[in-house]
Amino acid sequence: MPMSAWVLPDHIADVLPSEARHIEELRRGLLDTARGYGYELVMPPLIEHLESLLTGTGEAMGLHTFKLVDQLSGRSLGLRADSTPQVARIDAHLLNRQGVTRLSYCGPVVHTRIDRPTASREPLQFGAEIYGHAGLEADLEALELVQACLRSAGVQPLWLDLADVRVIDAVLAPVALDAGRTSAIHAALAVKDVAALRELSRDLPAAVQRDLCTLPQLFGDAGVIEEARRVLQPSAALAQALDSLAWLTAQLQTQPALRLSVDLADLRGYAYYTGMRFAVFAQNPKGEPVELARGGRYDEVGAVFGRNRPAVGFSLDLKEIVAAVPPRPLVAAVRAPWGMDAGLRQAIADLRRQGQTVVCVLPGHEHEVDEFHCDRELVQDPASGAWTVKTL
Repeated sequence: MPMSAWVLPDHIADVLPSEARHIEELRRGLLDTARGYGYELVMPPLIEHLESLLTGTGEAMGLHTFKLVDQLSGRSLGLRADSTPQVARIDAHLLNRQGVTRLSYCGPVVHTRIDRPTASREPLQFGAEIYGHAGLEADLEALELVQACLRSAGVQPLWLDLADVRVIDAVLAPVALDAGRTSAIHAALAVKDVAALRELSRDLPAAVQRDLCTLPQLFGDAGVIEEARRVLQPSAALAQALDSLAWLTAQLQTQPALRLSVDLADLRGYAYYTGMRFAVFAQNPKGEPVELARGGRYDEVGAVFGRNRPAVGFSLDLKEIVAAVPPRPLVAAVRAPWGMDAGLRQAIADLRRQGQTVVCVLPGHEHEVDEFHCDRELVQDPASGAWTVKTL
């Protein structure tokens, strides 16, 4: 049986009026929030040469990227699966500033596959990046901005989960492992599989094996950081990572309506991040926990573009935000008759100029639009002929 022409690919969907309005209102609010922190808006292209999109992003990004051939040049192109490398390219090559640069963006990305059954393959990605400052001040700014963005969208309370990939790096620093074994250890840590970790580290020094098997247990409140100092093999690299987490958690614990946790075995996005990483969760209207934003420090992201600048930031999907918050009320509107009367047309133009929504009822049709709540009506005074707004 031939496929209907209107059937869309799996995990690709049209966005209908109510959701589209909500997404657009959220987009404006998020961009305004970022601008309030001094972030400049950029608009990277949806499509680029494949080597530019994928250089330095790791194997996972390549698997998520749609590839095609440019009919003008014959070169391979890719549809972006993530905007962060593009923004790093803009910072490195087009702006080329010496000091701190704060950039924000919002646009669609496309994925070849999904990581969970309800995900979209066409997220609308919003993000903010700060380049040029290696200190913890930039990390804290990113953490504060992501909270401000989510609260502007109506999401709270928030649950912030912190980690630092340098902890795992410090644990594995005493040994030289091939890429395959390292990847397997990372995968076991990500799912907290202690049995697999014990098997993978059976011929490693006892201290490394012990620390690897201990990491999956190091999650909970901020007290986990001090616990890690006691139970993990000490090193300068480990101390630096734990000191950074301790400073950040001390600042964040003063934030209102924020639940804070630390997970030292969390390796999501490991190939991407170079230091602190975080995820922000909230409850959707059904009371289910959902991850709404992810970010961290990725100082190496600009290296492939010739400028290895410090960088930290986050991204989120506006479509997921909309699904996690209650729907917004309908837009109040004025219902007006359709006609060529000069006074009527002038009255409608004046209302729209004032920022009012005016819906004209076309001849032979009642108002059937669901997106507007027509709580007023434009009527003509029979005595004077003047057009006035009447509350319904």
